[in-house]
Amino acid sequence: MSTRQDNAVQRVLKFLPCRTPQAWLDQVPAHLPELLIDHANCEKKAAGSALSLLYRYVEHPELMSALSKLAREELRHFEQVCEHLAARKIPYRHLSSSRYVASLRSHIRTHEPWRLIDTLLVCAVVEARSCERFLSLAGVLPEDLAAFYRKLLASEARHFTGYLHQAERLAGESCAEKLAQLLTAERDLILSPDTDFRFHSGPLRAV
Repeated sequence: MSTRQDNAVQRVLKFLPCRTPQAWLDQVPAHLPELLIDHANCEKKAAGSALSLLYRYVEHPELMSALSKLAREELRHFEQVCEHLAARKIPYRHLSSSRYVASLRSHIRTHEPWRLIDTLLVCAVVEARSCERFLSLAGVLPEDLAAFYRKLLASEARHFTGYLHQAERLAGESCAEKLAQLLTAERDLILSPDTDFRFHSGPLRAV
């Protein structure tokens, strides 16, 4: 990892309120198909979210330019995850969504400009967690997948800082209070038991 990339990842780790729990990582080997399929879904949804914002907020050219580049990169990541699925002969199939993003989005205010700003902050939090998960997963996955996730670290850290920059630029002020609310909610989602194993889930609840 280059010094620049390491600094970007360290900023992500400092930003997040907690690391991925070991209990979730211990469950990865038994749930590799769900992990990869849901990761592909996450990349596809991330591209869709960026495009949705691009279409909705045409009065912000700097934001549109950033979102266009981000959407292309997310779709490329989707393709790459699908290649790993194919290599393992894991069929791409429908999976129910985790509670993670929907729960975070419930904190978005409904009036502008805060609807846009809060949406960008939620995206920043999600990208930060994805970066942290890539780093954590690299320590428990087969080497080809571990290498793939290590390669994604830089782009995911860049997406995090990009979304955060755009939110603070448009707010014209610190977003610390809203971020604190979102990060508290995010920590609870990551640490509390879940009913389904997903890329952004908490550890599976004991039966």
